[in-house]
Amino acid sequence: MTNANKLPPLKSFARLAGFMYFLLIPLGILGIMYIPMLVVDGDLTATVANLRDNEGMFKLSMLAALLVQLVDIILVLMLYRLFVSVNQNVAKILVLLAVLGVPIALLNEVNHGAILLILDSPDISESFVLLFLGIHQYGIIIAGIFWGLWLFPMGYLVYKSNFMPKIIGIALMIGCFGYIADSFIYILLPDIGFQFAQFLFIGEVMMAFWLLIMGVNEEKWLSLQQV
Repeated sequence: MTNANKLPPLKSFARLAGFMYFLLIPLGILGIMYIPMLVVDGDLTATVANLRDNEGMFKLSMLAALLVQLVDIILVLMLYRLFVSVNQNVAKILVLLAVLGVPIALLNEVNHGAILLILDSPDISESFVLLFLGIHQYGIIIAGIFWGLWLFPMGYLVYKSNFMPKIIGIALMIGCFGYIADSFIYILLPDIGFQFAQFLFIGEVMMAFWLLIMGVNEEKWLSLQQV
């Protein structure tokens, strides 16, 4: 029995994977980028006021951050099934690197939970809000290393496959170094305020849209299952 017999219709499976990948974009924006927008540099009072005024969105942001990790697990397993026939060992490395970042990101949301408790507890100093925001940001930076690392084997598999455009694989491998560079830059030069990933994540967007709209070349994919 080939892998093809174990999958639902290939085009539908690939497009579902593309949808899951695309879903990470709005969830990631809400879950990772929204709360930092409420922070007013050097002004604790204004920051706390923003967090209190937007507590509902704060909670939605936490939920989105958790959903990102759940969707990511599903996506990675789907990508493994699509690309395991290209190179099984590399596909396993892809899964390992992607999954390693999940518990870090999930546990990191405890910091946002602590902030909610502080906002609802007048006896606790509001100065702890900035502490937990800072710890959360470092958690994102650490998880970001793995968000970058898994893109390299993913890009390699896309490049080596004959059922998706090689340019997407190249863009994914380049994007890997953007995440890693941003993590090290933040640790060494936290005030620089520059992010490579915002310019290099195009490979992920290309991957999501290609899978969602085009799927994969079914004939070429099936030919690999016979090897």
